Amino acid sequence: MKKYIAECIGTFVLTFLGCGAAVSLSCGTDAASVVGTAIAFGLAVVAMAYTIGGISGCHINPAITLGCLITGRISCKDSIGYILGQVAGAVIAGACLAYIYGAGTGIGSNGIGAGCNGSAVTALIVEAILTALFVLVVLGATHKTNGDTGKFAGLAIGLSLILIHLVGIHFTGTSVNPARSIGPAIFAGGEYLTNVWIFIVGPFIGSFIAAGLWKLIETKE
Repeated sequence: MKKYIAECIGTFVLTFLGCGAAVSLSCGTDAASVVGTAIAFGLAVVAMAYTIGGISGCHINPAITLGCLITGRISCKDSIGYILGQVAGAVIAGACLAYIYGAGTGIGSNGIGAGCNGSAVTALIVEAILTALFVLVVLGATHKTNGDTGKFAGLAIGLSLILIHLVGIHFTGTSVNPARSIGPAIFAGGEYLTNVWIFIVGPFIGSFIAAGLWKLIETKE
């Protein structure tokens, strides 16, 4: 149960700080706001990796949990507990953001951005590709064959999330994390809630791709 609670807390922090930064910086209005938001999400992951990594592994993302399940790093029972904890943390964060900023701000919800030209398919593809890259980094950086370099896994994962946001914000606001999308969307409502399926399906597709790629290159030694 402690692992599930840790995942809940970690996902709350990621969603609250990342989405909170997006609203505070008016993400998307200029290049600086995009960079600032990307850094906020990346640093939140780094902070949580070194806070709860020793307890739960710091997935704080259902797509990562799915990737770990497919590659045999977590049991089915634990994966359910992790995902429930993650979604709960994100929903609590969404409620806090809605209270502080007001639901009318969108509170960092994901959507079909300008780069997609109104295409849900494009948004889905972007999310699948970006999630595949992100989950692949996670699977590789945390693999036991990394030895001492594994101590820097949290940093590698956080930095990769910054890069992914720098690319993805223009298209979808960058999710690569179903929980992070569900939490704010519930309270923002409207088109954000209507389109939230993209940010559930896309990341899960990406997770399957990443797990398959990792199995192709994984070594035992």
